[in-house]
Amino acid sequence: MKQEIEVKNLDHLGIVAGIIDELGIEDLVNQALGTDKREKISAGIIVKAIILNGLGFVAKPLYLFPQFFADKPIEHLLGEGIKAEEINDDKIGRVMDDLYEYSLESLWTSLAINTINKYEIKTKYSHLDSSSVSVHGEYKINPKQEGENLEENRENVIEITYGYSRDKRPDLKQFMLDLMVSSDGDVPLLMRTGSGNESDKNIFPSIIKAYEKNLNLSTIYVTDSALYTAKNLHSLGGTKWLTRVPFSLKKAKEIAEKAKEAEFQSSEKKGYKYQEKPVNYQGIKQRWLIVESAARKDSDLEQLADKLTKEREKMEKQLKNWQQRKKLDLNELKLEVKKFNESLKYYQLEELKYQENLNNKKEKVYSCQGTIEEKAEIIKAETERAGRFILATNVLDSEQLSAAEMLHEYKAQQSCERGFRFIKDPLFLADTVFVKNPKRIETMGFLMGVCLLVYSLGQRMLRRELQKRGEKVKNQLGKATDKPTLRWIFQVLQGIHLVRIHGQSHLSNLTEEILDILQYFSIYCQNYYRVS
Repeated sequence: MKQEIEVKNLDHLGIVAGIIDELGIEDLVNQALGTDKREKISAGIIVKAIILNGLGFVAKPLYLFPQFFADKPIEHLLGEGIKAEEINDDKIGRVMDDLYEYSLESLWTSLAINTINKYEIKTKYSHLDSSSVSVHGEYKINPKQEGENLEENRENVIEITYGYSRDKRPDLKQFMLDLMVSSDGDVPLLMRTGSGNESDKNIFPSIIKAYEKNLNLSTIYVTDSALYTAKNLHSLGGTKWLTRVPFSLKKAKEIAEKAKEAEFQSSEKKGYKYQEKPVNYQGIKQRWLIVESAARKDSDLEQLADKLTKEREKMEKQLKNWQQRKKLDLNELKLEVKKFNESLKYYQLEELKYQENLNNKKEKVYSCQGTIEEKAEIIKAETERAGRFILATNVLDSEQLSAAEMLHEYKAQQSCERGFRFIKDPLFLADTVFVKNPKRIETMGFLMGVCLLVYSLGQRMLRRELQKRGEKVKNQLGKATDKPTLRWIFQVLQGIHLVRIHGQSHLSNLTEEILDILQYFSIYCQNYYRVS
């Protein structure tokens, strides 16, 4: 008799589904949005399906969901009786609209609290950063939104518009993503979507205040220099922060330039040294850490030398031009020389001499000569400031936040950048932001954040278990490591199939290597790689 055989690709999706189950995402969504007994597929199942698609690492937009699940064991992952064609764009769209109307902020708050409690996430430091996501299409502005303040009126949806593009695509409209992660495993505890022209300086304080209010936890907020304005620092009150001081502040430049080499101490972080100073800025007592990076100093000095060369060449060319192309009007020439001199940063023209001659038409014409002199003080200041940057905190107790921790945590700000790189990967959902409704885009930002949350928790789970046991696995280069990326583990798990023969389920390709890897994940994940 012809055997009835069905083969579906499970691959790494059991790990993803297990983390979703352990975190209780499906139940959380269903509790928030409610369930309808008449519908076989709940909103929680749809959200689980979106996360599985998002972490499936295939470049398929949401309207291809049935195709994505066509070769996956959908009943094994989502529940008995669920068919791929039932997870369609209409159903997904309705759930996305319901999520938005319920409150994405409330959902994130619940998720963050669940995550912190279940996984015992340390929250001493919270890293905040933003990035832009470019989109194609017109995205016409809703006239009701123009002139209104998004922060004061929650009913307003985000505006897809032009702004400063981190993607270097100023020709495209965009929206913003604000990400808050814990330093413990880079776990995202907040993802917020904002208008494309939103300013970090204006929005960061309100994000921090809302985060504090919703989660009610003690943390030190780590950000880039966008937070450091007098208005922002005063508005935050007693909230603890660690941020970079912009060199646009005269005081910052002076302190960085005057810091004496002999007063720097070596950092545990190779290639860095620092010195600490108490500072009172705008009535706020702070600790400033002047940091010098050896690698950055070499780079800054190289760039400075290049700028000096280019500016000098520019001056020599202009002096030659004034000799060859003489002016009919002396005052016009003097004005041109004056404006040129004012445009220079590192040099200036001195000993200017204007000469009068007659041209071929016997007209009086004027030329200019001069000597090139360095602006020694400016060059010296930039040389002394090379490789240096300043960190500031209002945590005055060095036992609570040492100088070494200040540097370490600021450098850990890269955790946000890694999160944004993950979300913007061409194989992730952001590859095709196809929804033309700004509310849907805002909801998609939330779902992208949840995908990152699940991924980060899986990677943290794996690494912590390896380190706890003192064991290692091989990375993509064949070298043993206790800090593998979860993406690589997902690659190792490719080729696992759920095979059904005459109604009996079997798992194929569960090699010894894969079985060894699965033991580092929770029972929720392991259950997807077992069949009765």
